[in-house]
Amino acid sequence: MRKPSAESVLGAISGRKRSSGAMAPFALPITEVLVVADCWQTEADAEAVIHRAIETAAETVNAGLGEAELAVMLTDDAGIRTLNSNWRGVDKPTNVLSFPALQPTGPGGPDDAPRMLGDIAIAYETTRKEADDEQKPFDHHLSHLAVHGFLHLIGYDHENDDDAEAMETLEQEILAQLGIPDPYADRERMD
Repeated sequence: MRKPSAESVLGAISGRKRSSGAMAPFALPITEVLVVADCWQTEADAEAVIHRAIETAAETVNAGLGEAELAVMLTDDAGIRTLNSNWRGVDKPTNVLSFPALQPTGPGGPDDAPRMLGDIAIAYETTRKEADDEQKPFDHHLSHLAVHGFLHLIGYDHENDDDAEAMETLEQEILAQLGIPDPYADRERMD
């Protein structure tokens, strides 16, 4: 069986359907993790790490997400390089990319349809190399990338110094709740 391409997976994500149920005052986002590259098989806990990181981030920001959905695609450097080239015009791999969903502006769809936050793609080889180079546990770096990508989906960015400082401070707070040391203590901001 042929593996789906990164773009076909990202394009198909919004077609998912969920059943409606009673909604709690604060609901965690529904996070779907899609593994599209075999290299991730060496990281058996990757999906659990991502779920924990995103749930902690959602609880920390308490953004009133309601029943929202997002997808995280675990890909390789070739897959993320294609995405980076096609969407950002940068022909090289990177660690994480976020694709916030466009939010409807007119009358909404069915009341039971969850709000799409968007998609996150994380590349294994780049993430592994960065973790090894920085001598940090792989799951710590993966947690940081998942949190970073999630914050982009809900509107945070690092386009200027003030925004970068606010986003990094929030990342540090979330990661501290996960028991992960400050990822910015010994290096410059993530680009």
